Amino acid sequence: MLFDDRPCRLGEGPLWHPERGQLFWFDILEKRLLTRDASGPRHWQFDHHVSAAGRIDYDRLLIASEVALSTFDIRSGAQDVVVPLEAENPVTRSNDGRADPWGGFWIGTMGKAAEPDAGAIWRYWRGELRQLFAPITISNAICFAPDRRHGYFADTARRTIWRTALDGRDGWPAGEPEVFIDLNAQGLNPDGAVCDAEGNLWIAEWGAGRVACHAPDGHFLRALTVGGRHASCPAFGGTDLMNLYVTTASDGLPDDVRRAEPENGCTFVLGPDARGLPEHAVEL
Repeated sequence: MLFDDRPCRLGEGPLWHPERGQLFWFDILEKRLLTRDASGPRHWQFDHHVSAAGRIDYDRLLIASEVALSTFDIRSGAQDVVVPLEAENPVTRSNDGRADPWGGFWIGTMGKAAEPDAGAIWRYWRGELRQLFAPITISNAICFAPDRRHGYFADTARRTIWRTALDGRDGWPAGEPEVFIDLNAQGLNPDGAVCDAEGNLWIAEWGAGRVACHAPDGHFLRALTVGGRHASCPAFGGTDLMNLYVTTASDGLPDDVRRAEPENGCTFVLGPDARGLPEHAVEL
């Protein structure tokens, strides 16, 4: 079902704000943050590529851009840099990101032209920005198991999702990541992902027009069709957290496909028969 009919060149980073009952998402290539509220559709324009956010409180988000992690005031639009993010590297930009259960924020970077191995996975926590994993070509699928024991991330270019154990005291990785799902044999491209309350992993598959659900042990359970070829990221939301919002992208599709399938790049809402969890708040 169509949730918002504004086509994004590269829709990404859907975030359901549980206090506001409101979905936010990004069009990375158009440098926009989008939402819908009681007054209808809204958007904010930025000077840099923006891609992912975490909620700080009712009125503020932490937004990842190609140069920084910054606070963003939803009411005024005011922005304040918290910490630079690869600001000295003009090749890269931010991509997928999510708040973790300890109040930290994980963010992936990548080359603006998907340059091989140009990106990394970072974590911001209590004033420190630390690189966790590199090299990464297309960072994606950052999410966390509900029991707080594991974090996940993907490199879409390698068609692989990794799982890393997390220290229960502070959320930093504890040991080396292990391959969790390898999609090379199926030729599938893992993009953004989110865990449900049962620990299942819901993975947007770029180019496949679907979101796939994998069990906590990694095996495939089922898939839901999305009305756009390039599904990019899912997020649970709604009053009962039983809606699955999915961003898509039109970037890279031929002009004739865009004309024939105008819903490419739009944002959709699915009924997955699964319940999500509220997104964690970022602690600055």
